[in-house]
Amino acid sequence: MRFNLDKIKKHSYGTLYYVVRYLILLAFVYVLAYPFAFMAMNALKSTGDWLDPTVEWVPKHISLKSVHLSMIVLKYWSSLFSTMINGIVAALLSFISCSFVAYGLARFNFRGKRFLMVVMVLCILIPDTMIMIPSYDNFRHLDVLGILGWLSKLTGVELRPSILNTPLVFWLPALFATGLKNGFFIYIYLQFFKGLPKELEEAAWIDGAGPWKTFLRIVLPSSGAAAVTVLVFSVVWYYNDYYQAQIYLSDHFPLSVMLANLKTLLTGDVIGKQTFAIGLLILTCSFICILPLLMFFMFMQRRFVKSIATCGIVG
Repeated sequence: MRFNLDKIKKHSYGTLYYVVRYLILLAFVYVLAYPFAFMAMNALKSTGDWLDPTVEWVPKHISLKSVHLSMIVLKYWSSLFSTMINGIVAALLSFISCSFVAYGLARFNFRGKRFLMVVMVLCILIPDTMIMIPSYDNFRHLDVLGILGWLSKLTGVELRPSILNTPLVFWLPALFATGLKNGFFIYIYLQFFKGLPKELEEAAWIDGAGPWKTFLRIVLPSSGAAAVTVLVFSVVWYYNDYYQAQIYLSDHFPLSVMLANLKTLLTGDVIGKQTFAIGLLILTCSFICILPLLMFFMFMQRRFVKSIATCGIVG
């Protein structure tokens, strides 16, 4: 009888533990998911339902008018295309170039390595806004080691091209691993590559593989955890960044810039000619802007959670 009571108590404590744990997890899910669910449900409301205090969640009349008007205000498809060309392509270039740089720093000893490590740390510590003016001037008169500037003075003809208002202002820094948050991405790769067993690379060298082939065939396929982390972070940061795009571009802005300038856009003729709840329109614009990121994270979330656990990145 005593044995049965102890078994029942143990089973009860175990059940209570699981119930409390799931209640805490449900509370976190509610806190995280509530803003997105709120925006999604309200985006389907008509102006009357938005202003009706009796309608909280389920709209009485489902309407896509706010979605349609928001897409007009944001110039959604052209802005999304600009986001993909300028931001996402740059994110993919950073994803690739930072892995090359990190592998070189992790595995090879060469003159100037300590200096490059200091540069990597400075890229993490120094905000992008502090180097925005020299970057703008550099992109306005693109030069290579001052050669084109010297030839311009010699010939009297300006030979330094301007790449402002082109995707190159995002692509070139990403290609050379100096773009947005690239110092942080190199650090993630660097820590992961240091933890890889050197025996894998030594076995590849014995089989006749060179450094490039070893990196592409052995190291890169083994770095799935770090690669997923860098991919998610780079896509999110480039997608959300509006400061660089607002400075370097004069038209065809991405979604982040259009959303940041939404107050100015709402004073235009599109809203002036219609009676519409401005609050509902702001909410809907915000929702359709983050929708691509939500879809991307839903696709990557399982791999991302595993990569965070493997890389040990917190905060």
